[in-house]
Amino acid sequence: MEKISLLTTEEFNPNSHHLDEMSLNEILHLMNEEDQTIAKAVQIVIPQIEETIEKVVKAFKNGGSLIYIGAGTSGRIGVLDAVECPPTFSTSPEMVKAVLAGGERAMFTAVEGAEDDELLGGKDLQNLNVNANDVVIGIAASGRTPYVKGALIFANSCGATTVSLSSNKNSAISEFATINIEVVTGPEILTGSTRLRAATAHKMILNMISTASMIKTGKVYKNLMVDLNASNFKLRERAKKMVCDITDVPYEEAEKILEETAYDVKLAVVMILTNVDKSHATDLISKSKGFVREAVKLATLKEG
Repeated sequence: MEKISLLTTEEFNPNSHHLDEMSLNEILHLMNEEDQTIAKAVQIVIPQIEETIEKVVKAFKNGGSLIYIGAGTSGRIGVLDAVECPPTFSTSPEMVKAVLAGGERAMFTAVEGAEDDELLGGKDLQNLNVNANDVVIGIAASGRTPYVKGALIFANSCGATTVSLSSNKNSAISEFATINIEVVTGPEILTGSTRLRAATAHKMILNMISTASMIKTGKVYKNLMVDLNASNFKLRERAKKMVCDITDVPYEEAEKILEETAYDVKLAVVMILTNVDKSHATDLISKSKGFVREAVKLATLKEG
């Protein structure tokens, strides 16, 4: 019999025992003070996060996927991170995926019982054809969600790299993962409500994993998202500004080159910085495995 009440995430927070008697101002200050501990908790697990990112970068280079899976708030956080990758980095939907217990409708409406179905976690991953090139990150604040446990067990059977992300030490799901990220954020001010500090910590960690992985696969130049998908007016204007900032060309010139490249910022930048045509720039980017800095160096070496 599991003793869920013994989990750190289920304990009473002594700072909020009189939460219902506090003034609104006191509640907000308390929440703010408690939230300031989150970054420090994340800092402690940076070695495990770094190890995870190394595995994700390797997966991407081998044509594999990063897959988040969880139930409730934990699953929704995975969805939030995954859906932002295509517009930010022009990734395919297959590169970063998210699986939520109960399916898409669970994003907006709780699907009772889904998180307690261990077999369902495995079945949901089976539908994605998980293989040894993939990295599967099981997310569960409590660290004991059966759905996530089942998913990790199945992923292991496929040879995938498995990662557990929880907010309790010695979490049950850690037993079924290659890498364990146990970010202990402590008792919530609203007892057991892990959508608060635990969820914030998990979102921060997923931000780190996806962003750093994209940087290490050539989707960033300097600190700019040169692989963004310029799918609307705001993003097209951002693309123009990036080209201007990187190459020092006038706005009109940036706009002209971007229209020629169908708003491929990386391609436009390499064309301008190396003074080559679209075809040649495409070849440079390919040979440099997508890294703008390396493409420019390659062009310089050829000139020399």
